[in-house]
Formats: sequence, C-alpha cells, structure tokens
Amino acid sequence: MSSATLTIASKNYGSWSLRGWLLCRMAGLDIEEQIISSDDASTRAELLLLSPSFRVPCLSHEGINVWDTLAIAEYLNELLPGAGLLPQDRAARSHCRSICGEMHSGFTNLRSALPMNLKAHYPGFKVWTGAQPDIDRILEIWRECFDAYEGPYLFGALSMADAMYAPVVTRFLTYDLALDAVCAAYCRRIIELPHMQEWINAARTEPDEVEELDVEF
Repeated sequence: MSSATLTIASKNYGSWSLRGWLLCRMAGLDIEEQIISSDDASTRAELLLLSPSFRVPCLSHEGINVWDTLAIAEYLNELLPGAGLLPQDRAARSHCRSICGEMHSGFTNLRSALPMNLKAHYPGFKVWTGAQPDIDRILEIWRECFDAYEGPYLFGALSMADAMYAPVVTRFLTYDLALDAVCAAYCRRIIELPHMQEWINAARTEPDEVEELDVEF
C-alpha cells in the first residue's frame, strides 16, 4: 500500500491536479489517488476559476499535508533529490524556479479564455485578444529555455518546469493554436510522455460532470 495520497479533482479539467500528479510521477513517489467529486463546492469553484485558493492537489505523506503545487514540487525535490525535479546548476535552478513561479501566479487571461478540457478540440479557435500576450510570453519562455539548455525539455532533462507547463501544452492542442516548429515539437514530446498518456486516457473515460465548462466557444 502506498504511503502517500494525492487528492485531485477532475482529470479532464483540473490543470493544477495534473501538475501535482505529474510531479509525483516524475519524482517516482508511489501515490494513491483520491479524487474529489465535482459536486463538492470548493472543487467546482476551482474548476470554474472562481476561487483564488486552490485546495487540490493535496499531497499527504508520512503525516505531512502539502496542498500548493509549488510547495509539492519543492517537497518532492527535498524528499527525492535524485529525481532531478530541479536542475543541478544553481543558475539553472533559479531560472527554473522563476518560470515555475511565473506560471503559478500569472497567465490569468489564458486560464479564463482557454480552460483545460482534454476531451475537446476546437479547430480554428479564435483567441481573445486579452489572452494573446499570455500565449506570447509562454512561447518566449520556452524558446529562451531551448536556446539556453538545448532541449529536449525546458531544462534539458525533465524538470518541475515541464510539469508546471504541461497543462498549457494541452490547452494549445485543444484550442488548435498555431505554433512555431520548435514549440510544436515540444508540445508533442510532452503529450507523448507515458505519464501524460496515462492521465489523458483516464480523463477521456471520466463522466462529464462540470457542464459549465463543457461548452462551445
């Protein structure tokens, strides 16, 4: 039996849940999943972007509860430093933490205009002009990382940064965004990760319970 439990929300819509789950998988921590129903008021508030405080994912391990995604990442890095969630080089570590923090606290227009929905696909989706600067900034971050660390992932090897940006990858594919060749190839690499395929396959079998998010744009 696993000594750790990760409480998550919808796999189809829960971008923060995906980040926490992917971080655990990347770190190699054996977890038992506990999924909160979308009937729960706090879960619906998160999924509908009405709550500034995300209560899921929450990692429970050896009597310790960690409920913020960045805190989960740092906890896992302390617990399993050999997993490489942070780069070994100090400058690269600070860069990684910076772009993870930028994702954690920013890009609100992108979140509201392009909510995560793994079951959906909107060819030719017209991006709201308010969200375009967020998209441009994310692509700029990615290109800077590829220039500095030469791929195939943001800091060479997989790191917490790739987990933090993985839900954005799904958004770019769901809403059919036109990307340059380098960023498009990165999106394919992330989607093709076995852990991502595991999550996506589970999301596709999930009941459609959050009707407000399953809409045509």
